[in-house]
Amino acid sequence: MRNVIYAINITLDGCVDHTKQSVDDEKLEYFTQLTQEADLHIFGRKTYQLMVPYWPDVLKGPSETKADTEFARAFCATNKIVFSRSLDSVEDGNARIVRGNLHDEILSLKQLPGKNILAGGVDIPSQLIELGLVDEFRFVISPIIAGEGRRLLEGVNLPKSLQLKLVESKIFESGSVALRYLKQ
Repeated sequence: MRNVIYAINITLDGCVDHTKQSVDDEKLEYFTQLTQEADLHIFGRKTYQLMVPYWPDVLKGPSETKADTEFARAFCATNKIVFSRSLDSVEDGNARIVRGNLHDEILSLKQLPGKNILAGGVDIPSQLIELGLVDEFRFVISPIIAGEGRRLLEGVNLPKSLQLKLVESKIFESGSVALRYLKQ
């Protein structure tokens, strides 16, 4: 069975707003490797529209860094599903819109052969966590206190606490820390 991995950048105070933190080459390399270990990205409309056309456009520009280009290549090569009721079309040839039941769709996808499934953003992963469908959590914590902005798992109501087991950690030169947790 395929694993659903929730991966996100977060500040020390739990802010996941991408405008409140920075992404350096080391973080991009981390997420490039994670993306290469997956063959499917799952997003909601908002996150998808932040990622596309931004990352495909990176491949068109010569001035981007090597880390930007490598992440863009990995991202563009990965299939994507966008859960949306309002989006009419997707710009990415590797993407499709799903309007059906999130729970049933993810259970079906987990049964298919393939590599990991990455969930990005906040809304869809929050729903997946509530449904008990996330197998692994990857948090890259930046040494920043944002003081404002959207918080991780805001509004999530779990029936009981989710117990996680730390299986890997990595300290970046920037002071950011990557934590990998498995659901127990």
